[in-house]
Amino acid sequence: MTPVAKTVGSPRIVPAAGIVHPLGNAQATPEAEQKLRRDIIRRALQALQADVTESTVFPAQS
Repeated sequence: MTPVAKTVGSPRIVPAAGIVHPLGNAQATPEAEQKLRRDIIRRALQALQADVTESTVFPAQS
């Protein structure tokens, strides 16, 4: 969905897990899913605090 968000000009883009389960992974353990959700929320909060002038992607950190 990131390419679509860029195309429509979304200022802040936080890629998530996927279209079917955007904030989770049905195949993951509960602990891994909680970690994934916390990472997505943490990036979303950082995105809201960032000053942006164009479409900016806030990717997952390895």
